[in-house]
Amino acid sequence: MEKQKDENSKSRILEAATTLFAQKGFDGTSIREICKRANVNLCMISYYWGGKQELYRGIIENLLEKQIEYSKSFLDLNRNPYDISVDECTELLLKAMEKCVDFFYTNISSDLIVILLKEQQRPDFIVKSPVLDYIRKMVARILDKDINDREVIFKMLFMLSQINSPRILPAFSLRILGQNDFCKEDIDIIKENVKLYINKIIKAEAV
Repeated sequence: MEKQKDENSKSRILEAATTLFAQKGFDGTSIREICKRANVNLCMISYYWGGKQELYRGIIENLLEKQIEYSKSFLDLNRNPYDISVDECTELLLKAMEKCVDFFYTNISSDLIVILLKEQQRPDFIVKSPVLDYIRKMVARILDKDINDREVIFKMLFMLSQINSPRILPAFSLRILGQNDFCKEDIDIIKENVKLYINKIIKAEAV
């Protein structure tokens, strides 16, 4: 019971901090304000993270932990994509990207997107995502190129943009549709676009 209470407090702090950092920025947000919004004691920040900077990094780390845990049902991150055939790798990539759509539209809030976009502009910000790294390895396997090849990097980026652009550019998606959120039909269209793009890559490589 005590452990569950601690986890609930931690989750509330992360949620409150994400909202406030997104709205007011890192410098404009105080520890006291976060704790008040999360309805927790001030010492809980120190208990879990140590300070505001560590809490800020903890938001990204929490996302990556969720991503890894979510991926366990469809990916074996220890399996080398070069140990399977191109066809098997392609099927796995299609499945993984479909799951990425589900994850992005159910686990990443609009406030978290704001933070991620801000962090992307920092020259020292590097994402260490085992899941996305593995997906890039699959793309490299299919294209028969090195994982750090320019074409692999950009094609991976274009795949991700098929997933996240509707949320990053709501003025060109939700606002035009007159919606506040994405419905199942929208998600299905996004998944189909990702699938079409991946298949286009494969066909181009086969020519």
